[in-house]
Amino acid sequence: MSSASKSARAIAVFGAAVLAMTGCASNTGGASGAQSGDTYTWWDPYPQHKKSSGWAKRVAKCGDKAGVKIKRTAYDTTALTNQALLAAQENTSPDLMLLDNPAVSTLADTGMLATMKEFGLDTSGIDKNLLAAGVADGKEYGIPVGANTLALYYNKDILDDAGVDPASVKDWDSLTAALKKVTGAGKKGITFAGIGTEEGSFQFLPWFWGAGADLHDLDSPKATDALKLWTGWRNKGYAPESVINNSQNSTWEEFLTGKFAFAVNGTWQVDSAAKAKFDTGVIQIPGKNGGVAPTPTGGEFITAPVQKDTGRYEVTKKIVKCMTTPKGMVETAKTFAYYIPPTKATQEQLLKDEPKLKPWVEAVRTAKGRTSDNLGTDYPKISEPLWNAVQKSLSGSKSPKEALREAQSAAKTAKGKDG
Repeated sequence: MSSASKSARAIAVFGAAVLAMTGCASNTGGASGAQSGDTYTWWDPYPQHKKSSGWAKRVAKCGDKAGVKIKRTAYDTTALTNQALLAAQENTSPDLMLLDNPAVSTLADTGMLATMKEFGLDTSGIDKNLLAAGVADGKEYGIPVGANTLALYYNKDILDDAGVDPASVKDWDSLTAALKKVTGAGKKGITFAGIGTEEGSFQFLPWFWGAGADLHDLDSPKATDALKLWTGWRNKGYAPESVINNSQNSTWEEFLTGKFAFAVNGTWQVDSAAKAKFDTGVIQIPGKNGGVAPTPTGGEFITAPVQKDTGRYEVTKKIVKCMTTPKGMVETAKTFAYYIPPTKATQEQLLKDEPKLKPWVEAVRTAKGRTSDNLGTDYPKISEPLWNAVQKSLSGSKSPKEALREAQSAAKTAKGKDG
């Protein structure tokens, strides 16, 4: 499951609580700093990785190297955010916590996360576009352990039959021309997730940003162009009626039927695409006038909640450094359905082992965090009106322009209420 769908649930449920909270600290670990053999607490959103898994063993090994035991607790992302907020209120925060990237600024806003500068951790080697999701008010609150993002999968058999060269898809006009050819040949064009949740916003953002639009200005002419594109495909039959209710999973299921030429989906489908009953390929989502559109990043950050006993920080720092070595980042990338590591050097190392991931490395290099552009905790107040606008336009209840005008007004009101 992508990080987009996970972050939506966490932020939507707990956004109000976050904004009401003030700075917090934890009493975990006693009053005299870390001692050899101490137990350090670690929370992550990977319940699928049991105690016997490679991931759990790696976490434990980093504790061993730091001279302590790690007590790892895994929650799904919604529960993790809930527990984090409760722990902050009760002064029982864990020593380390992996957070879905849009949630970093949300929890940092409560005062419960320490900055990387406080830990003396160097983030200069991390790709700036990936690090940005963990930055709030100019301060870095975590280190990305990897990223995933979106691109266009294609069915090579359908494109060959329709006489479409995927390399010819370089902008919106050429993509639309390809869809026209494919549907003219009796096949289906493109499927995407336009569902009224964060997944809908996540999938719309490449087109929104690819038009040059800005999330601070939802009803700009550039934003309207993006929604006109999706709506036009739907109205012309290049995209199915199902897109209005499609999640990323159901979109992928449609693509696997072998009836669609293109599908917008993510890095996490690499293995599934390889097992499809037809030949597949991947190209970047094009910008309106050419080039590669920025796509939103998914993925987690390793963060360090504030502790009452600051003597624990030195060992926490050792554990973080162990988990974010170049070798460790590549190992994480392979463990979690092809996360792309967050540095150019580790990306190149991954490509030596997994050359098929080249399109995804390229996509991540041009991607951006949803909370970038100094959005921080304002992002969920913007994203929900945006996915509502997509719904209204795809359903035909509003024109793209009208739907986005309403979205901009709703976002402005939401930000004003919590400002």
